[in-house]
Amino acid sequence: MGRILAIDYGQKRVGLAVTDENRIIAGSLTTVSSDQVIKFLKDYLSREVVDFFVLGEPRNMANQPSESAKFVEEFAKSLSRAFPDKKIIRFDERFTSKIATLSLLQSGLKKKMRQDKALVDTVSATLILQSFLESREYLSSNLL
Repeated sequence: MGRILAIDYGQKRVGLAVTDENRIIAGSLTTVSSDQVIKFLKDYLSREVVDFFVLGEPRNMANQPSESAKFVEEFAKSLSRAFPDKKIIRFDERFTSKIATLSLLQSGLKKKMRQDKALVDTVSATLILQSFLESREYLSSNLL
């Protein structure tokens, strides 16, 4: 069984998180600049078995695509072209950045560390992945 890799796509930075090989624990991987993410993923997938991607889907409170959804959509197309054999599952990412920021605040990190947007993006990707692992969609699927 391969890993699951989650992506929190942003126009400047992309937060990445990955499961362990048994798909039990979601852990942060890294943050990569958005123009380097496909190259990074190709390198990562040459070393690790990843079964599919979970791509954060930005939505607003009315459950409609947010303003940044068009950029995520373009990235999803690039991801699909680069990895045609990998399934891409879109997953609601509402509040992940706010929860990540709050988690960092509660962790006792100094202000300078909490303001590190790359750290927030990586934590957000981890939250997306953890939420996906706990979701009914995943638990009732044949993806286990």
